[in-house]
Amino acid sequence: MANRNQPSSSLHVLYSEGDVDLLREQAALIESAGYRVETALGRKAVEDALRVKSYDWVVLGPTLSKNDRHHLPYMVKKTRGSTRVLVMHTDGERHPAVDANLDTGASIQDLLAKIAALSGAMAKRATAPH
Repeated sequence: MANRNQPSSSLHVLYSEGDVDLLREQAALIESAGYRVETALGRKAVEDALRVKSYDWVVLGPTLSKNDRHHLPYMVKKTRGSTRVLVMHTDGERHPAVDANLDTGASIQDLLAKIAALSGAMAKRATAPH
């Protein structure tokens, strides 16, 4: 049976957490859904990764500090304006530099579904006649 969250193209995702075990576990699940995944442990690693590469999505996981989940989206947009940012563990808070968010308790399947849905919608808008 095909994974309904399977992307139609291989999006490049930078996934960050503050906990190394969760980082490895979640990154493997994201990769198994068909995405190209690189990982960053903590804020500095995200900043360093963005200086050298471009990503379709930067996902800021729940074990990053609230401060990092608040400030990193601004840095992502400043460094790589077209990169989309998804922040986990937001409890409904909206942030001007965040393209998507997931509340506390959301599963990795919720994350994959949100990336797939938003990437598909953005791709359709980009190819629609103007």
